[in-house]
Amino acid sequence: MSWKVTAFAPRPMIEGALVAHEDAWDWDHDIVLSGREVAEDQPDDWQLEAWLDRKPTRADKAAIARLFAGSTAPAPKLSVEQLPDTDWLVASQDGLEPIRAGVFHVHTPDHPASNEPGLFDFTIPASQAFGTGHHATTAGCLAMLTHMKAHGVIVRNCADIGTGTGLLAFAALKLWPHTLAIASDIDGVCVGVVEDNAAANGIALGAGRGQLTMTVAAGMDNPLIAARGPYDLVLANILAGPLVSLAPDFGKALVPGGHLLLAGLLETQEAAVRAACARAGLRLAARMVSGDWSILWLRKRRRWQD
Repeated sequence: MSWKVTAFAPRPMIEGALVAHEDAWDWDHDIVLSGREVAEDQPDDWQLEAWLDRKPTRADKAAIARLFAGSTAPAPKLSVEQLPDTDWLVASQDGLEPIRAGVFHVHTPDHPASNEPGLFDFTIPASQAFGTGHHATTAGCLAMLTHMKAHGVIVRNCADIGTGTGLLAFAALKLWPHTLAIASDIDGVCVGVVEDNAAANGIALGAGRGQLTMTVAAGMDNPLIAARGPYDLVLANILAGPLVSLAPDFGKALVPGGHLLLAGLLETQEAAVRAACARAGLRLAARMVSGDWSILWLRKRRRWQD
């Protein structure tokens, strides 16, 4: 049995609540939060949704309401509804249309593969992990990886931090087929998801070149990730708060001149992420905007640079 709490408000209020959620160190992680437009033709009207596997308590609703404390407008009314017994993440992804991002075509098993020359085709089913390619951040990363490859980036060793379904690691292996690759996620359920998706997409698992190693880790705090470095490329499509916290670790994990691809941050959060990266010796190479989200390609300064 699951429940959902919904709040309707103008976009700036919802975005502010999402930022407050990232900064809430004592947040109950059993409450899964997201924000989105009410409808495509109502870009300024947004809704905050919180999912729980229990009936929301007074404390739960108070915690959600506190996310709006920084707004000058009154907090929106919260509505509570009980949902059918289903995996809300799978349900939200079910029936998604295929997407084209850069040189990648991504679709669920409900849709046929693309035979278009020059495209890499991935079948990524709806699952218990994020990263089917349909979210603007994942699609933006695929587009940016394509851009990096076109501009001569060479990758011999890469790490995908917070991999979810494994899609971005798969994409890196397609663009640079002889690279060493490791993927990690804080959620252990992703191990099976990545293994299944790798098998479905012809991605070899292992520790050799052209193969993917999967591990469970919180950020960069993992002996295997440390031992496999330093890296030419680190990918991280997570959230702005962790990106700021992890910036020093990203900097240390990269070779001089190495590449960092970041996503999961709203445009309004970009300045804070870039400032943290600058302090870690990382400079902006290029940026894209995908919906309301920023996709950042940064490079580690070489030793002879300022």
